[in-house]
Amino acid sequence: MSLNLLKLCVGCDSVEDLEEWIAFRLDERRRAGEPAEHWHTTRMVPTRRGEITDGGSLYWVIKGSVQCRQLITEIRPFTDGEGIGRCHLVLDPEVVRTDWQPRRAFQGWRYLKPADAPADLGKGRAALAEMPPKLRLELAELGLL
Repeated sequence: MSLNLLKLCVGCDSVEDLEEWIAFRLDERRRAGEPAEHWHTTRMVPTRRGEITDGGSLYWVIKGSVQCRQLITEIRPFTDGEGIGRCHLVLDPEVVRTDWQPRRAFQGWRYLKPADAPADLGKGRAALAEMPPKLRLELAELGLL
């Protein structure tokens, strides 16, 4: 059974911000002649790597709610130039929107069991994804999403 990670998406105000940032970074890598892959760097290496890379996703908390996820395709531990152990969470660049699930702020990442993960927005709820981000945020703050 796959296991997921949960992480704050610092610096993004919306899923659209995250998607734009991913597109920008992929374009930068292509122009530099590097492989066009997307990753997130984190300090701690998950000990349950096999479970995570077996279909697990990184669920992003944006503005106090889980709003989307990205499939984790690989976990690459490394040591940075200062001798500090870190890892790259290699992610599928496709951002999948999910039901909004409120979360308090925390540091680092957390494991997220599949039973506790919010569901993906299905085709019947696609209108929520098309709603302007500001309106979605206001509805979420009112507890309507």
